[in-house]
Amino acid sequence: MRVLIVHERYRQRGGEDVVVESEAALLARNGVEIDLLLGDNTAIEGQGSVGLALRALWSREGHALTRAAIDRFQPDVVHVHNSFPLLSASVFEAAHGMGVPVVQTLHNYRLLCANALLLRDGSRCEDCVGRIFQGPGVRRGCYRGSPAATAAVAGYALSQRLIGVWGRRVTLYHALTPSAAERFARGGIPADRLVVRPPLLEYPSALEPGGGEPRQGALFVGRLSPEKGLDSLLTAWRGVEAPLDVIGDGPEMERLRRMAPAQVRFHGRQPAAAVARAMARAALLVFPSLCYEMFPLTVAEAMAAGLPTLCADGGAAADVLGEAGEPSLFARPGDAADWRDKAAALLADPANLIRLGAAGREAWRARLAPEATVAAALALYRRAISGGPDGTAPSESG
Repeated sequence: MRVLIVHERYRQRGGEDVVVESEAALLARNGVEIDLLLGDNTAIEGQGSVGLALRALWSREGHALTRAAIDRFQPDVVHVHNSFPLLSASVFEAAHGMGVPVVQTLHNYRLLCANALLLRDGSRCEDCVGRIFQGPGVRRGCYRGSPAATAAVAGYALSQRLIGVWGRRVTLYHALTPSAAERFARGGIPADRLVVRPPLLEYPSALEPGGGEPRQGALFVGRLSPEKGLDSLLTAWRGVEAPLDVIGDGPEMERLRRMAPAQVRFHGRQPAAAVARAMARAALLVFPSLCYEMFPLTVAEAMAAGLPTLCADGGAAADVLGEAGEPSLFARPGDAADWRDKAAALLADPANLIRLGAAGREAWRARLAPEATVAAALALYRRAISGGPDGTAPSESG
């Protein structure tokens, strides 16, 4: 099987980039021939928001690059992760025109929401889900604070509907969790083309020995940006005695440092090996994200490490935890008092944390470990290929 992976990398490396690299490596190790067509978002620096959004509608360069890559590699299937904004929706038209089936991974909610997060003013928002045009988001300027730029981004989603990307150009859509698939179906993606599978990930945290020392304190790993919920977490931590280690960087770093109590330690961005060591030492991971998220990688990595996670309720973390997601592991997003009480109660019971961590690791081994996910990825590709060059996927459920 030959798979062309298409991805436009982000200016700041994030979870989507990690998934693309991991999937390419694991597929190659399992006998799949891989070629990569990579764009780079660093090229958009200095360009206006409206111009970028308009570029996302159609790119002559993106169309030509995709056709050239297909002509050179002759893939059985094209797997698109991110084509926004520079490669653009033209990649789907190019693949369709050359008779190659397309799988698109839905890494964010861009097709349903201009800011891609389903988040407004710190609260989850679905006002544009199910609308043909994202009018409420345009009025509020949800993309970069600009109604004009938001209109252009909303036009990107609208154009995909109108030119048939949703119905004909994409053979199958890959949703990372059941809750995300449900939202996309309500938003207009054909339900019979939505297939749910977790991403293929390499888990260094699963290999890191604990060292025999008792686990201590709490750990946050992620981008320091408003949607990640650090404000309420740090407010909560004024009432929690245990130390909290924060790994990650982002635009909120200095402000968060200033508001943090003394027992919170900031470590900045760290390599994967250092994160794995931190997970082996911590007693609890905290994941306070205000938005739904798509597939929180740090929660899955913590499960692999036998580290329980206190998560924001109602988001994708519940899908990732699955049967390991007991009620004590969820707190109300943005509610500092609830986070304080839940974190303090968990950290006061080390034996229970060990039990919860072991349950999480068993759930990870059964559903998320590479041995459990590679077969599902190959089945997704085979199903797309069997759909034929006209993009008509089989109607059985994913």
